[in-house]
Amino acid sequence: MPNQEFAFKQFKIRQDKCAMKVGTDAVLLGSWVNPTNANSILDIGTGTGIIALMLAQRSNAIIDAIDIDENAYLQAKENVDASKWKEHIRVHHISLQQFSQEHPDKFDLIVSNPPYFVDSSKASEASRSNARHTDQLPYHHLLKGVLSLLNPQGKFYVILPTKESEQFRDLAEENKLFLTKLTRVITRTDKPEKRWLMRFEFTRKTFSEDSITIEADARHSYTDEYKELTKEYYLGF
Repeated sequence: MPNQEFAFKQFKIRQDKCAMKVGTDAVLLGSWVNPTNANSILDIGTGTGIIALMLAQRSNAIIDAIDIDENAYLQAKENVDASKWKEHIRVHHISLQQFSQEHPDKFDLIVSNPPYFVDSSKASEASRSNARHTDQLPYHHLLKGVLSLLNPQGKFYVILPTKESEQFRDLAEENKLFLTKLTRVITRTDKPEKRWLMRFEFTRKTFSEDSITIEADARHSYTDEYKELTKEYYLGF
């Protein structure tokens, strides 16, 4: 059973209520996003609230964190209320589809660690399945929400598995949202790439691409580049 509390350098995450626990994807994305100069941030599918808290640590932005799952909402609110940034983060129990219809303002930065399984078998626990699969947030709904809520000069950050990343990139470009930065994620030196960290903008810009390897040749043998990326958060780095 995963630990019910996960401690970072400046905050703690309770995860007893939430189907999806603290994972590498969220930490990678929260560390990779550059929130500098963002006055308003939207975290789509906040789960435990981890990414919202990570970005609050490195910015002065007002952050809206949304989740359709009630337990995730309650967990995120608990974690935010226990943090030093509770005045900067607003947690909402709402779907992206409804939020985009009701929220009139645009965001400087939008971030999402979304459900990503499209065709694979589903987990037996309904809340965990909803958190992992795209049924309640298909990619075209996610993209529609981003297109509606992102400032013309804003940036959208997302992490997805490689296959799904390629599909999402193509769909985004069809809608004039362009990939401007890509980091390929390799879990271990002897493994193929597993994820793409992606940044999208409305304007085509000079494209930046690189990669990051998490572990060297053994489990928990973390690379210097991964330690450097996440050192503001992990206690051991």
